[in-house]
Amino acid sequence: MYGTLLVQAGLAAAGCGETRSVDELLGRAADVAGRIGDGLDHRTASFGPAAVELAHVVAAMESGDARQAVRRHETATRRQIWRGLPAEHRAAYLVDAARAYLDVGDFTAAGRWLVEADRVAPAEIRCRPAVRTVVAEIARCGPDTAGVARLATALGLTTGVS
Repeated sequence: MYGTLLVQAGLAAAGCGETRSVDELLGRAADVAGRIGDGLDHRTASFGPAAVELAHVVAAMESGDARQAVRRHETATRRQIWRGLPAEHRAAYLVDAARAYLDVGDFTAAGRWLVEADRVAPAEIRCRPAVRTVVAEIARCGPDTAGVARLATALGLTTGVS
């Protein structure tokens, strides 16, 4: 719980622009995560090194540094450990990653990660207003990809797949 609270405090600090606090809080969370490992021994699968790593991505996004968020995301998702997080956690995170890709103008990657989020936990993301916003933005500005078109249709943003 302590580690999870540190992550949440770090994300809140990022939303307030408190960069030093973000670094301190997520650093402390990383120390806790390092001590407990993947969390399976402590029945805390939603907290561990992977969760802290993903929190750094979201914090970068919240702080307005989409380029750093994209770099960290690409590093984090190359590691298998993040797939051990609960599906709902991964899907929610991937929506944030898609936002980062939108902010740097990579609509193809934004669409790819959003479609992956829908594949991982459709019920988790289809009820989120942020998803509707990201899908609408990709559909408006990005390349016409079947996965995004299907998701837009499922969300009621379009009348059919082209």
